[in-house]
Amino acid sequence: MTSRIHAIDVHAEGEPGRVLIGSHLHVKGATMAERLRHCRETLDPLRRLLLREPRGYPGLCGVLILPPADPVADFGLVVLEQGGFKPMSGSNLICAVTALVETQALPVSEPVTELVVDTAVGLVSVRAEVADGKVTRVTFDNVASFAVALDHVLELPEYGRVPVDIVFGGQFFVQARAADLGIELDAPAAKQITRAGAVLRAAAQQQFPVVHPNNPDIDQVSLTMIHGPSATPGVSGRNAVVLPNGEVDLADPATWTGSLDRSPCGTGTSGRMAALHARGELGVNVPFVHEGILGTTFTGTLRGTTQIGGYQAVLPSISGRGWITGFSQFVLDDSDPFPQGYVLGDLWGQARTAAADLIELEG
Repeated sequence: MTSRIHAIDVHAEGEPGRVLIGSHLHVKGATMAERLRHCRETLDPLRRLLLREPRGYPGLCGVLILPPADPVADFGLVVLEQGGFKPMSGSNLICAVTALVETQALPVSEPVTELVVDTAVGLVSVRAEVADGKVTRVTFDNVASFAVALDHVLELPEYGRVPVDIVFGGQFFVQARAADLGIELDAPAAKQITRAGAVLRAAAQQQFPVVHPNNPDIDQVSLTMIHGPSATPGVSGRNAVVLPNGEVDLADPATWTGSLDRSPCGTGTSGRMAALHARGELGVNVPFVHEGILGTTFTGTLRGTTQIGGYQAVLPSISGRGWITGFSQFVLDDSDPFPQGYVLGDLWGQARTAAADLIELEG
C-alpha cells in the first residue's frame, strides 16, 4: 500500500516552503490553537517524512493548509519547521498565499485579492497583488508583536556575556547583534552564524522562560535572529535567522549547528520592529526594509500599537514576494525503511542525534 501527499513548492525571497493541500483530513480541533496542539501530538511523523531526507533537506519548511476555525477566515495555517510545528511564519504564509492564489484554489480578484488567514496566534489579514494570474507581492498584517526583554544578558559558553532581546513576532525569538558575537552577516560566514545562533537559542531556552499570554502552548524561544547594519542603500538593517537542525548541548561544541533561513524572516522582522519601537527607534508608519542573508528584503511597517497581556505590543505589516518552484506528489510505500525520513551528521546536527534517529526509525 502507498500513501500520496500533494504539495506545491514555493520560495519566499529565497526561503523554500512546501505547501500541503488536503491536509485537513488529518487535523482535529475546534480552534487553530487546538489544531496546532493536535499536530504536535500526533502528526510529527508526517512533518519528519516531508522535511527530512530523502524528500527534504535542512533548510526546508512547510505549511499545512486547513479549513479555518474562525468563519471570517479563508483558510487556516499551521507551519512545519525542522524544530517542530509552529503557529506562524511570514515567509511560509507568503508561500501559502502565492500557491493558493496562482492555482486559483481560492477566489482571485485583480489587481488585489484580500484574504484572512486563521493561525494559532490570531487572524492575519492579507493583500495579494495579482497581475495576469501571477502574485507579484504579498502584504500581511501580522499578529501583535512585543518585546519581552531588552538587552537581557545571557551567559554563553565561548562567547561570554551577550546582551539580547527576547521578542515575539508570531514565534518567540532571541535576537542579538552580530558585533556582540564577533561575526559578520555575510554568506561566507554561514557556519559561524549558525554556530552562534544555536548557542543563543539553547542558552535562551535554559535561562529565560517565556509563555504567550493568550496561548500557553507557545512557551519556548524557537528561533535566533542575529542582526546588524546593512551596506545596501535604502535598507534599514540586515539579519540572519538560525533554524534548529538537531539537539544542542551547550557543553559539546560539536552540536552547535543549525540552518539559515534563506529569507529576511517575517516573524523575526516583526519581533525586531517591536524591539526597535520599544527603544523609541522606530515609529508607526515608518518603512523598515530588512535584508536577509541572500540580499533579498521584506518591508515592514507598524500600523499601530496595542496591549497583549501585560506587554505593550505593536501591529506589524510585512511585505514580500513568492515564486512557485514545483508541483509534487510525494509517495510513502509501506515497505519504505524510512517512513519518517532520516538525518545524517554531514548535513544535520550532531552525528549521535542522527544515529539515534536512525535507530528509532529502524526499531
